[in-house]
Amino acid sequence: MRFTFDHDYHIHSELSSCSQDPEQSPARILQYAKDYGLKTICITDHYWDSAVPGASKWYQPQNFEHISKAKPLPEADGISFLFGCETDFDRYHTVGVPKERFDDFDFIIIPTTHLHMKNFTISEEDIVSVEAKAALWVTRMDALLAMDLPFRKIGIAHPACCLLHKTPREEYLRLLDLIPEADMVRIFTKAAALGVGIELNRDDMKFTDEEADTVLRMFRIAKQCGCKFYCGSDAHHPAGLEEAKALFERAIDYLALTEDDKFHICH
Repeated sequence: MRFTFDHDYHIHSELSSCSQDPEQSPARILQYAKDYGLKTICITDHYWDSAVPGASKWYQPQNFEHISKAKPLPEADGISFLFGCETDFDRYHTVGVPKERFDDFDFIIIPTTHLHMKNFTISEEDIVSVEAKAALWVTRMDALLAMDLPFRKIGIAHPACCLLHKTPREEYLRLLDLIPEADMVRIFTKAAALGVGIELNRDDMKFTDEEADTVLRMFRIAKQCGCKFYCGSDAHHPAGLEEAKALFERAIDYLALTEDDKFHICH
């Protein structure tokens, strides 16, 4: 059976500093689920715990007390509204969620591709070339999968994110092509064994038909390795919610995903 778009596990509310949109409220997010017939949605505001050293100035205000203002989440029959977070993975391979907080979340998403955060996720003086960033994609994925984390309720957010190399687009695409297939096979084989989810991100899926093979290469390899996938709109504003379905349906068709390929959160 074809993979159905019945969930969204990566949604920001107005509490995320990159949103701050009063229209992006939990009530509006719940309405999105009603409008599109979604069974499960998860709010994942940016978060770095105050007990974990090393937060950037941008992350410091986004602690547990701040993101918990979203609770209690609104309810509706037939819809499971989960409380999650998007933390980060800094240049020292530290995750912003301490072990004692794991049980406070239904789902935790962790990106390894936020390479625009200079002197937090990346050292500005050390990483300049596309080749170096392609190597860093491998190093950071390896490091994350080597951690002691509850992988059955963790997703790897936007693994093909253009924030790896923001501009020009041609260099970003070349970066993806430079990641060795052997490394991808090794990494995604381990990811499958650990049970971590691989995100189909709305923004990642905004590729042209000509770019499809390059952008989707890692997802095709991940599928061959037995990885499971989930949809994440990464919406910061209502407009991002509204455009998500068409992009996900397109990606599902390109990848020929079935229900057997779907990630289910264990919490």
